[in-house]
Order: sequence, then C-alpha cells, then structure tokens
Amino acid sequence: MTGAAPPLQLWLLGCGNMAGAMLHQWIASGVVAPENVFVVNRHDRELPVGVRQGRAFPDEPAPDFIQLGMKPQQIHDVAPLIPASGTPLISILAGAEVATLRERFPGHPIVRAMPNLPVALGKGVVGLHGDRIPGVDALMAPFGLVEWIDDENLFEAVTTLSGCGPAFVYRFIDALAEAGAALGLQPDQAQRLAIATVEGSGLLAARADVAPGVLADRVASPGGSTRQGLNVLDRGDALNALLRETLAASQRRNAEMAAEARR
Repeated sequence: MTGAAPPLQLWLLGCGNMAGAMLHQWIASGVVAPENVFVVNRHDRELPVGVRQGRAFPDEPAPDFIQLGMKPQQIHDVAPLIPASGTPLISILAGAEVATLRERFPGHPIVRAMPNLPVALGKGVVGLHGDRIPGVDALMAPFGLVEWIDDENLFEAVTTLSGCGPAFVYRFIDALAEAGAALGLQPDQAQRLAIATVEGSGLLAARADVAPGVLADRVASPGGSTRQGLNVLDRGDALNALLRETLAASQRRNAEMAAEARR
C-alpha cells in the first residue's frame, strides 16, 4: 500500500489578477494548500489566508514549481530572485518566448502557460507550450480546458483568442445590454438579461454536438425576428471581419511584447 503524495510546494513571482485567480482556484480545488505557497510581490497583497508573502523567496528547499507572473518587461530584473536549481518554471508572461526564458533562466525546465480569467471558476482555458514537465497537467486541470500547443507561433494565437477573448465577450455583453436598454428596458435589467443569455448560450454551445453556427440557425426560424437580426450581423461578413481585426490587433501587441522581452 502506497502512502499519499507529498503536499505540492508552489512559489509565485508576482500575483496580479491572473495569478491571483489561479491561486484561488488551486486552493479551492485542494491541489495546493495555502501554507505551501509563497508569493513574492513588490508590495503585500490581499491573499488567501495562510499564504506567505515577501520581497524574496525564503531560504528553504526549492518548491515543485515556480510560476513567473510579473510584467514581461521585468524578466531581466527578477533572475536573481530565482533559486539556482533545476526547479521547473511556469511562465504566464504574455509574449515571453521559451527561447527568451531559457536564455534568462538556464538549467530550468520551462513551460509557458496562458490561462484566462474564468480559470477562477474552473471554467477557463489554459494553453501550454514547452517542456512536458511531469505534474503540469494535473496542476492545470482544475482550471478547465487544457490544451498543449506544439508550435509556439500558434501559442500566440491561443493567447489572443482565449487569453484576450474574455474581454471581447464582456464588451459584447455590454453592447447587447445597451441595445436592450435602447428598446426601453431598464439598464440594470437589460444587463442581467444579457449576462444570463450569454451564460446559458455558452453552456449550451459547450455541450452541443453541432457547431455554434448550426445552433444559431436552429434559433432562427425562416423569416422570423432572429433571422432578421442575424442578417444584420452577417451583412458583408461584418461581424467576422470585426473580430479578425480585433484579434489581429491583439496579436500584433503580443509580438511587440515578445520583442521587448528579448532585449
């Protein structure tokens, strides 16, 4: 009979909105115990009870993983904070390529991870690229959908689609609510309706055995009101063109940040 696995030790370098969302879900899911987490930040932050924090990592044996979550342009400044060991590094730094990370942190196994904010609810997306470090999949499993991307160029596409995507969905919700208010609904009621509509539609799309476009056609009866609305969205491929332009703008900025990290 084998004993239980030893508790996972995790150090975080930076704990902003994204890393904070990950930390809360790790603890809520029981993957990590608060007392086994140490966070380095420039200033103390409000963290889950039991999580330790400071300006430098403690003089203790290296943890199972160290996650890099500071600003990408700080990559060259934080190297002295990382223990000189083979501790696996998980980077959630947008634009910081594996080659750049290997150059700055030699001797460390490295995996890039791109989560999005819904990981806080276990309904997010995490793209992974780099070394297939044992234990990484289990560490990321509580967040939702986990996808390994072999081509790092395509990893940037995942960053743009899923990492930036929630912000674009939130804009759509606001726009849908504003359009409802323009029809006479009270703004707060229109917002509640828009949020619930997007939530339910997303869940149905995730569970359906057909593409979202097929679901849209099922809602839209020929000659009905939904079809008239879809005709506006489909006219001149306007919606698709707008989103292609939106994602392209985000991807250009990712490329700029990658260049900044290489300097």
